[in-house]
Amino acid sequence: MALREAIESGKFVVTTEVGPLKGTDTSEVMEVAEILKGKVDGVNVTDQQSAVMRLGSLATCALLVQKGLEPVFLGIKNVLVISGDFPTLGDHIDAKEVYDLDSEQLIWTINQMNGGHDVAGNELQGKTDFLVGAVVKPVSDTDASTELQLAMMEKKISVGARFFQTQAVYEVDAFERFMKRAAQFKVPVLVGIIPLKSVGMARYMNKNVSGVFVPEELIDEMGKAEDKTATGLQIAARLINDLKDLCQGVHIMAIGWEKKVPELLQMAKLA
Repeated sequence: MALREAIESGKFVVTTEVGPLKGTDTSEVMEVAEILKGKVDGVNVTDQQSAVMRLGSLATCALLVQKGLEPVFLGIKNVLVISGDFPTLGDHIDAKEVYDLDSEQLIWTINQMNGGHDVAGNELQGKTDFLVGAVVKPVSDTDASTELQLAMMEKKISVGARFFQTQAVYEVDAFERFMKRAAQFKVPVLVGIIPLKSVGMARYMNKNVSGVFVPEELIDEMGKAEDKTATGLQIAARLINDLKDLCQGVHIMAIGWEKKVPELLQMAKLA
């Protein structure tokens, strides 16, 4: 079942990510693709993630299509519109930043093309048919920040977003509060899950990743664990089970643990 059909049918959707590597060796990507085949509804192929030069996402998507997976990237069938990382955070710090369009304007532009017109309103000879997704941060530090996220979500829907993937969630109650507010939009939301690998990773995200907060009890659980990998997967599976009745799907950002996604899905009873 294609990602569009899965989302529109009301199926609980499972997506994950396969990040292009730095260089032309695609063997690991192809190995991961073989492992994920038939186990997920879609695969995000991030474009120059972390502002680091990598193999082109479009080329990587083409490889995944050959393996029978459905990528989420412009040029295939689906596109997730997200603001990029600043070049100063990456490996080419002198690269020029481009601000021709923000995320909302890009969503609008894609839907213009879906309707058979370019940005200027000129008619196209043949139109696109992209399923457009966007991102949202469901966990915020303040009420004002939550209101801003809801307003941005509503705006993105108004210009054509048809589903959302969220930033990583570790607080069930906070996510439930957000989803009660977001239910008015009647748009599928896939909750973001990042399996914890260490205490250091959790504290790094708390300090540096906007919209992500790992509760101290989960950090303590990781700290006491003898097998960090098993415990990280167990926490992720537990979160999926606690969150899945509040949303329409899950987006797993494995960050180097892509080969463990099928195991996580088994643990969460989503296989």
